[in-house]
Amino acid sequence: MSCCPTGIVNDEAHLPAEEAQTRAYARISCSNADARRTRGAQTSTREGAQPADRLMRGRPGNSSRPKRGRLSRSADFDRVFRHGSSHGGREFVLYVFPRGEDASTPRLGLSVSRKVGGAVQRNQVKRLLREAFALDGDRLPPGSDVVVVARTDARGLAEREGLSGIRRALGELIDRAERPSGGAA
Repeated sequence: MSCCPTGIVNDEAHLPAEEAQTRAYARISCSNADARRTRGAQTSTREGAQPADRLMRGRPGNSSRPKRGRLSRSADFDRVFRHGSSHGGREFVLYVFPRGEDASTPRLGLSVSRKVGGAVQRNQVKRLLREAFALDGDRLPPGSDVVVVARTDARGLAEREGLSGIRRALGELIDRAERPSGGAA
């Protein structure tokens, strides 16, 4: 401890700054350096094409879903909203439009507004909806485009019941979509 002229006690030591700058690697002392490597050595470059370094194979969870299993373009959403049939519930509205161009699995589009909650809550609802659709979406006709619009009660359902509640609510709407539109429910 030293005392400066103003009478304030100072715990800092006065060290010259030049010593740290003169060493080649000021932060690593020579005793901690890697002794097997020569000074200034770099890794050799490998010739030819190299495989990509991947931490995981595919996506976690249900990897059987194809990449195009989602609606991403605004025109696709508009087509489903304008020409598809709608089935509403307390937590969600399900829009279904039969594409008819191929017999692929149904494609899913999600609309979860800020009325549902903050980003964390919206992402939770979207994750649960994707998982529920992956489990129950095959009940819809092949080649369908589906848009699920989450209402404000979807957040409470996700927090209270989790995947089972989301799956139940979505399943009820899928059941209505499977029925012919001629009869009243």
